[in-house]
Amino acid sequence: MADDDDKDSKTEAPTGKKLSDAAEKGNTPFSREVPIFATVLATYVYLTFYLPDGISTVSEQLRDIFEQPDQWKIETGPDALSLFVHLGWVSAVLLTPAMLLFMSFGLIASLSQNLPSLVLERIRPQFSRLSPAKGLSRMFSLPGLIEFGKSLFKVVIVGIVMFFVLKSEYFSSIDSMFSDPQTFFDRAMTIMRKIVLIVLFATAFVAIADFFWTRHHWFSELKMTRHEVKEENKQSQGDPFVKGRQRSLMRDRARRRMIANVERATMVIANPTHFAVALRYVREENDAPVVIAKGQDLIALKIREIAEKNGIPVFEDPPLARSMFAQVSIDSVIPSVFYKAVAELIHRVYAAQAKNKRVR
Repeated sequence: MADDDDKDSKTEAPTGKKLSDAAEKGNTPFSREVPIFATVLATYVYLTFYLPDGISTVSEQLRDIFEQPDQWKIETGPDALSLFVHLGWVSAVLLTPAMLLFMSFGLIASLSQNLPSLVLERIRPQFSRLSPAKGLSRMFSLPGLIEFGKSLFKVVIVGIVMFFVLKSEYFSSIDSMFSDPQTFFDRAMTIMRKIVLIVLFATAFVAIADFFWTRHHWFSELKMTRHEVKEENKQSQGDPFVKGRQRSLMRDRARRRMIANVERATMVIANPTHFAVALRYVREENDAPVVIAKGQDLIALKIREIAEKNGIPVFEDPPLARSMFAQVSIDSVIPSVFYKAVAELIHRVYAAQAKNKRVR
């Protein structure tokens, strides 16, 4: 019941990290029926395109040996070796295409499903593989029953096919046994091709079904619970609480640096209590005033307090303060739309400074 409950809770699709981790451990979808289909297909191709010519060649070679035994006298060891080498080459001509077809079709069937990779996890000794209890649980599990069903289906199909084909060809096969050997081989080849062709269609059906079932089962086994998804996001992106705390600390540091810059301001433009923007203008530094600090509510009051404490002029202009607070970021030059209004305030600051110098 616990396993069923755990599977029911796995409702989320596996993440990219879960899929990549599974691939690194060798857990990839692989249908065993696809290579079997490729082997049957290679057998049919061999029987259709290569074996007839190969049998003809072998038959001619054997006919020469039996009809002209004088050319192959076996009187010494080298003579026997020469005959065996000759027969070996004849057999190689017949069997080499089959080996190449089986190898190439098998490789294509395997590589088309997954690219090869070295996975040490697969060869690591695991005592669970030697456990009879574990073996029985795998045999009687859903995948084990599906494998048994596929095997039973193939055995039944092959048995039925062979029965009906041999039944229909029974009398013609008996007749061919008393005729020319070449006729017997041709008849046998026809029967084999019929059997292999029907088996090919049966294995193709099983391979297609198993291919999609394997991927569906693999994807379902990798599904995650919502808690697992959240934990993985925390590991990959960091704990949201920690990240939020870090962002808060960064904002506090930036705010303290900004407040410290207010002492360097040339003037402060404020909405009486809600907004405050501190500007610095020195001809040798910038062509236009720069916003070095800005704030709202409590920070605005703090900016005004520092400005008044350091004798920095504070101008109350609510529309200008609100506009500059919304449009200009810190350490940025003010846009040209504010030049005229700010220039008038700077002129007043310079006029006040000049008046103070004359008074002194």
